[in-house]
Amino acid sequence: MTTPLFLGIDTGGTYTDAVLYSETEGVLASAKSLTTRHDLAIGVSGAVETVLSEIGGAVSRIRLVSLSTTLATNALVEGQGGRAGLVMIGFGPQDLARDGLAEALGSDPVIYLSGGHNVHGNETPLDLAPLEEQLDGLSGQVSAVAIAGYFAVRNPAHEIAVRDLVRSRTSLPVTCSHDLSSRLGGPRRALTTLLNARLISMVARLIDATSGYLTSRGIEAPLMVVRGDGALISAAEALMRPIETILSGPAASLVGARHLTGLDNAVVSDIGGTTTDVAVLDGGMPRIDTEGATVGRYRTMVEAVAMHTFGLGGDSELRLEEGGFEAGLTLGPRRLMPLSLAAHLWPKPVLTSLERQMQAAFPGRYDGRFALRTGLPDALAAGLTAQEAALYAKITLEPQSLDAVLAGTSQRATLDRLVARGLVLIAGFTPSDAMHVLGRQDQWNAEAARLGAEVFARRKAGSGRAVAQSPTELSEMVSARLTRQSAEAVLTALMADDGTTGIDVAKSALIDRALSRTPGLVRFSIKPDRPLVALGASAPVHYPAIAQMLDSECFVPVHAGVANAVGAVVGQVRETVTVFVTEPDEGRYAVNGAGVHQIFKDRADAFGRARELAGTEARLASIRSGADHPVVEHSEHIDMPLIEGLEKLVEARFVAIASGRPRIAAK
Repeated sequence: MTTPLFLGIDTGGTYTDAVLYSETEGVLASAKSLTTRHDLAIGVSGAVETVLSEIGGAVSRIRLVSLSTTLATNALVEGQGGRAGLVMIGFGPQDLARDGLAEALGSDPVIYLSGGHNVHGNETPLDLAPLEEQLDGLSGQVSAVAIAGYFAVRNPAHEIAVRDLVRSRTSLPVTCSHDLSSRLGGPRRALTTLLNARLISMVARLIDATSGYLTSRGIEAPLMVVRGDGALISAAEALMRPIETILSGPAASLVGARHLTGLDNAVVSDIGGTTTDVAVLDGGMPRIDTEGATVGRYRTMVEAVAMHTFGLGGDSELRLEEGGFEAGLTLGPRRLMPLSLAAHLWPKPVLTSLERQMQAAFPGRYDGRFALRTGLPDALAAGLTAQEAALYAKITLEPQSLDAVLAGTSQRATLDRLVARGLVLIAGFTPSDAMHVLGRQDQWNAEAARLGAEVFARRKAGSGRAVAQSPTELSEMVSARLTRQSAEAVLTALMADDGTTGIDVAKSALIDRALSRTPGLVRFSIKPDRPLVALGASAPVHYPAIAQMLDSECFVPVHAGVANAVGAVVGQVRETVTVFVTEPDEGRYAVNGAGVHQIFKDRADAFGRARELAGTEARLASIRSGADHPVVEHSEHIDMPLIEGLEKLVEARFVAIASGRPRIAAK
């Protein structure tokens, strides 16, 4: 009897990883391929074909495919995503000022409708007229629609009515807030829904690319996606709730770290091209952020691993701190395409431009920087201003030096907006390039890395001196900066989890003395209380020095570079449903949740209905998400104090969690 195989895929900002896994033998093969943003199927097929070539007859033995990704996380960290329209029911313009909603919305359109419900699910009449007036023109402005209703988690009827109207008049994807969260807090729920709508096209492209490739190879197995809490959901569910895939890659890495090291208690730091993600394993389980995951600038309502994400990675932008007497370097938070990678893919235009810039008498403002299209479909460029459209038309799929692309300083802000939309990518000097100069990485074009280092090193600090005297000196400075910022990131994450406030790790003189081992009559030291597990392709290059700075024991697993893909195939399906019971009037009990609003006269009947509804819906949700024979666990919290000798129900919460291993394909 042949052993079933599981195929794990992780699509990151720079690399796509693949592993073939057997429950009896562990990881049988692993591979990496460059993530190809213009056509994600190329990167997926490149990694998967390599692992398939190592195991004879693997295609016919694959019973499950599981996918994790950092694309959604990276998009939020970098402020990218498609343009979305927001429909607010029962809210007013003043609500945009809460929870960062106005900042997240930016220039995207918002439509306000009268309506909504109260805490018990009773309605204010819905007026659809303002939406009907604007609906026909909406398709040309946005790529998706987000709908958030006042107390929609207690009664979703108005969100459903708006959703049905949008679907009847347009082909736009629609997201309702009650489908994403059962928690109160309208503006933050609206923010979560808006971000979900922005991510739909991105996650859909990844799932479609993966599904198409699997079909072409004759791999007939269920496709699962890792959620932000480490659980698995079906690809169909992920398409409806892509926001739940934020922190998908980091969550998978935690599951993979536990599986690969066997450590129950550890600090896990996963360095990728765009971000460094830090989290804690306690008792073999990742800590969960029940308040909602924070990614980039936004606190969402997505329950996910308590992960701290920093815009710091191998492809982070290298910036010179302006105004300082001495040269000060900072990394991130924006990701660039490394020059070594750009020249690996397009050697002639990149090397020619860098050589030309080196021959100039003085360094130029845009030296060492290139612009190129990401290759996204034209539909995702909807809503560009005239200035943005004109500049976008000049940029090609092949790198062009910025001094040739930008006609004036004012166009730099326009270019930054195109980058924020995910339409354009900037190439420039990064830590990955520095590692090529130092000989610690060699997969791309080292000559472009050296030229890029020379170009950057010519820039002047406030003292008038060059930033560095040689490419090697600059690269050592970049390596040291990455080590220091990474150590600060780990400490920032751990202090936040400990509840330590009031300390800015990057600015604290005492922490600086501890990390730099500054001598003195009083010596300071600082270290984590548990070992450091380092993941990511570049972890073996960077993390020994980072662990040494933190005075910590360091583990870099054998499969550290593909830990996300490993975690993707060893997880479980898990779905949670919460149903609420309140008492709007004496002797009337409202049951709200899972899309239901019902009134009962008997409290026991209301409680019984809530328990039944939570369990049934959790089980059905887990089956939709791909669980095989899920097990349901129940819990409840009843807030019913005595008031003047009588019990008064404030709120009762009935929670059901259904979990199980994913269904696998039959032989």
